[in-house]
Amino acid sequence: MNFHRWAHEHSLKLLAIRDTPQAIAGGIAIGIFFGFTPLWGLKTLLSILFAWLTGSNIVAAVLAGTMHDIIFPFMPVIYRVEYDVGYWLLSQPHRMPAPMAGIRWQPHQFHDWTTHFDWTRFFTVGKPLLVGSSILGAPVAIASYFIAHGIVMRHQRKKAELAPPPSGGPATNPS
Repeated sequence: MNFHRWAHEHSLKLLAIRDTPQAIAGGIAIGIFFGFTPLWGLKTLLSILFAWLTGSNIVAAVLAGTMHDIIFPFMPVIYRVEYDVGYWLLSQPHRMPAPMAGIRWQPHQFHDWTTHFDWTRFFTVGKPLLVGSSILGAPVAIASYFIAHGIVMRHQRKKAELAPPPSGGPATNPS
């Protein structure tokens, strides 16, 4: 199955949801926003929670967050850009982080994870990454809301025009 067909089938699933265009577009925007965050184990749960809190469509939020994973091969580059933006915003005076050219990654055994993990890394890496992902994810989520809202409205309007008139109503006699 090629990518175009796969994307078309999944977009039809989003359009088949029976809800208001605002709720569907809100769910899509929430899913896209949390797709940008580095909260790997919490993306889906946060999408569900925020969709529920805002009255958006939960299914649309989950589907959009899942569809966001299509760009997974590019995520290291996206995370680096998010980190750079967050680091620049949080540093005083503003400066860009050091390049990663000399860093060597060394694999660790699983049993060494607890001895090598340092919670201060959250403040040195996680905090700038979270801030940068919020800054970069918000405009994309807002744009996806308006694009999805327009597409869903157009689809629902076409569907209503093509639907047969409801039966069982009062009969009209054109005499």
